[in-house]
Formats: sequence, structure tokens, C-alpha cells
Amino acid sequence: MNLLVTGGAGFIGSNFVNMVLKEHPEVKVTVLDALTYCGNLDNFPQNVWENKNFSFCQGNILDRDLVFDLMKDQDEVVHFAAFTHIDRSIDLSDPFIDTDFKGTHILLEAIRKYPVRRFVHISTSEVYGSAQKVPMDESHPLNPQSPYAAAKAGADRLVYSYFLTYGLPVVIIRPFNAYGPNQYPEKLIPFFITNTILDKNLLIYGNGKNTRDWTYVKDCVRGIWKVLQAPSIEGEVINLGSGKEVDVVGIAEVILEEFRVQSSEFRVESSKSEELKVKSSKMEFIGDRPGHVKRLIASYDKAENILDWHPEIEFEEGLKRTITWYMDNTEWWEKIREKPEFKNFEKLWYDKLKVKSEKVKV
Repeated sequence: MNLLVTGGAGFIGSNFVNMVLKEHPEVKVTVLDALTYCGNLDNFPQNVWENKNFSFCQGNILDRDLVFDLMKDQDEVVHFAAFTHIDRSIDLSDPFIDTDFKGTHILLEAIRKYPVRRFVHISTSEVYGSAQKVPMDESHPLNPQSPYAAAKAGADRLVYSYFLTYGLPVVIIRPFNAYGPNQYPEKLIPFFITNTILDKNLLIYGNGKNTRDWTYVKDCVRGIWKVLQAPSIEGEVINLGSGKEVDVVGIAEVILEEFRVQSSEFRVESSKSEELKVKSSKMEFIGDRPGHVKRLIASYDKAENILDWHPEIEFEEGLKRTITWYMDNTEWWEKIREKPEFKNFEKLWYDKLKVKSEKVKV
């Protein structure tokens, strides 16, 4: 099988590619990635680069000629490529509209010309907006609350329209908040973990009571693989989530406890744990994110019924594994945090919200 993975050098994409190449030697994987600020070739270990079934193409899904040329040889497609950070979409939405919506359109047009067995579109739970009912199943109204979420909602519905209009073999996956190894450190959990290692405060929007359904990335990619294997599910929309919610303050508290080695239940076992000296990291409440979603919690009944999928890693265990990974891979994330793309956005964005918070206090 020839499998094209767009955005495969990103967080979920690279975890998916690494899993497929390790567990399914019959699959030939081609990764197409533009290597924007969050695409990272270091997400692929050496054994992946040496694998004869792996090939990498640096390019943009907005490049129509390139996409059409690659699609000639593919049997299946998993489409991860997207700009994903809500904060950045609030600051500048243009690349989100271009990549997330227009790029998806080019891919759909390419498989109209060069048919594939299945096209898996990776959407997001953010298309739902704040929960109007819980748990949130696939029939929950779409009410995107950020430019990122709106661009993904548009792509989500565009993909579905190509199923209805042209009969394309699409399946839409809406993962809830994935976390785990190789996640770009501007996202909440790795941001909190790396800030704690650096002895910096954990910056929390508003009152920190917003909740999310946190799904360990290994569970997420296992579900996506099941989508490729399942028969007769074209046109389906499927949630991948844990069915549980945790608020931001709760996450911060657990991370701080882990690093202070005060909890025997969630103790981190790491080769670098003895080197870690947390001195003064604490929660710091700042202004709220505009359009902030208040609550997300998944129903994964559909995934269980038609894919025989359910999450296996409990949040506490997944968070423990994630903390250990970031402690053991400091070189990976230190390089990212030193880059201007990270440092400049971090300073401008959080300084702005700190000023907003001070004005509210006055």
C-alpha cells in the first residue's frame, strides 16, 4: 500500500508515521510537509530515515502541481497538514485560511483526478465550540470560536461535500486535545512542562477553569490507523477522545506536583530526574484568550462501535509519560524554544495578555 501523509512532520502526523512504519512493514509512506515553524525533521528517528518504505517530500499542499503529481501513485491519504495554534490564528489568520481550507481543496481536487481507496481528513474538536451538551457526539452543532476553528470547520464541511457531490471515499476524524511526545512546546501541556523545567511560571488564561478532553497521542494515531482498515465507512465523521475532562488549573497542579516529586502515585521515573531542581515555578493567571472555548468533552461511542476503538492510556499515566519524555529530550525542545519563531510570538502574545490582565485588575 502506498500511503501519503500530509503534514507528517508535525506532532500527530509524525507519531502516526513512526507507528505505521514500525508496525506495518507492508506500507510505503510518503510524507509531504512544508516544514513551517512547527514541522520538524527531528520528529523522525534515524531508523525511519533508513527505512526503505519511507520517503520525505518538502513541499506545500498549496502547490497544486506538486500535489497532483504525488497523488498519481497513492492508494490512501491521511491529511494532517494544517496551521493549528489557536493563539496564532487570533494574531494572524491568513495562513490558517490558506493552508487549512484552500490546501484541503487542492487535495480533494487531486483525488478527483487520481482516485484513492480512502482519504482521511483530520479535523478537530474545536469545530464544535463550547459544549452545548455533554458528552459531545458527532451530531453536536458546529460553532467555531476562533479563526483556526473556523478554517477547520470550513475544511471539514468541504470534505463532506465532496463525499456527497462526487462520491469521494472520505472519512472525517475529529480528535479532541491530543498530547504526548514531540508536541510543539507552545501548546499547553508541553508549554507548562518546559516552563517548569526552565523554572518559569505556568501562564494560565482567565481563571483556568476551561476544560478539555485530553487524549494521549498514541491512542489517537491508533484510532486513525483503524480508520484506514475499516470497511464501508465512507462519509462518516468520527470523534477520537477520552470521554473525560480536565481543567487547566488541574493540569498545572499535577505537573508542578510531578516535578516537585511530592506525589508517589504519579512519580516520574526519568534518567534526568535527579538533575531537576524546581525552585519557584508557580501558576500565574493572565488575561483570557479571546473567544476561548469553555468546555470540550467527547463521546467516543461511534469510534467504539464502528472501529472497535477506545482510549487505553488514562490521562494521569499519559501525562507522566509525557513529562518523562520532555525531561529526557531537552535538546529537542530547547532548539525550538530558542528560535525566533517561538521566542518572538511567546513574548508578544503573553505580554499582551498580561497587560490586559493588569487593566482588568485596575
